[in-house]
Amino acid sequence: QVQLVESGGGLVQAGGSLRLSCAAAERTFGSYAMGWFRQAPGKEREFVAAVSGGGSRKSYADSAKGRFTISRDNTKNTVFLQMNNLKPEDTAVYYCAADVFNRVSAPMILYNYWGQGTQVTVSS
Repeated sequence: QVQLVESGGGLVQAGGSLRLSCAAAERTFGSYAMGWFRQAPGKEREFVAAVSGGGSRKSYADSAKGRFTISRDNTKNTVFLQMNNLKPEDTAVYYCAADVFNRVSAPMILYNYWGQGTQVTVSS
């Protein structure tokens, strides 16, 4: 079982920035692809970004391209999501997830482990 703990959420004004972190208590963290997803009230959970175990491959949802950056520090078993120029429509609970097969893909079904989520609220 891989435990994932997100942090860094909060309340920010439109145009502001937040950096989310997801820490894993797992010695094989560097072999897993990691993804960020979000779920807004009344909506389904959606893909935001993913990064391969080594960090060389990345994928972003169209809504995240140009504003969000996913990165990871395998020495600290942590993946990050830097979010800039935030918009009210980015308001959601953000979840990190691990894919033990290192696929860097969008479908939630491919992810094996999930964190509990961190709330991001962007005010207009």
